[in-house]
Amino acid sequence: MLEQHLEVSQSLDSWSASGFVEARRSPRYKLETAILIYARNQAVVRGYTVDISESGIAAMLMDEIHLNEVVRLEFSLPAGNVELMAVVRQHNAFRYGFEFIEKGSARDLISRTCRDLAVEQSLCHVHTE
Repeated sequence: MLEQHLEVSQSLDSWSASGFVEARRSPRYKLETAILIYARNQAVVRGYTVDISESGIAAMLMDEIHLNEVVRLEFSLPAGNVELMAVVRQHNAFRYGFEFIEKGSARDLISRTCRDLAVEQSLCHVHTE
């Protein structure tokens, strides 16, 4: 019985690791723009975004930021500038993932941008096929 449990557990782990299980709440959309990160007791960290969703943003940074740290993000979207608080949730080499923790007008702007990017990127995908 224990052997069967371990076998199932291992196959689920390999299935998850191979990308078949996706735990995202919101789809990601490609977005490259400059970003500033203000972390506690640290100089401003500069980088550029990779993608955005309604719940977070990924960015490439040259400086290290600690996981689970609350930071202030500043970046520009086509419809305006965004400034909001986020938590550092992921770190892989130079790529960092941030989860937005603040509600309000900045989140409304992000939601609107994601809707626009969904349409724009789906149209681009249709034209490349």
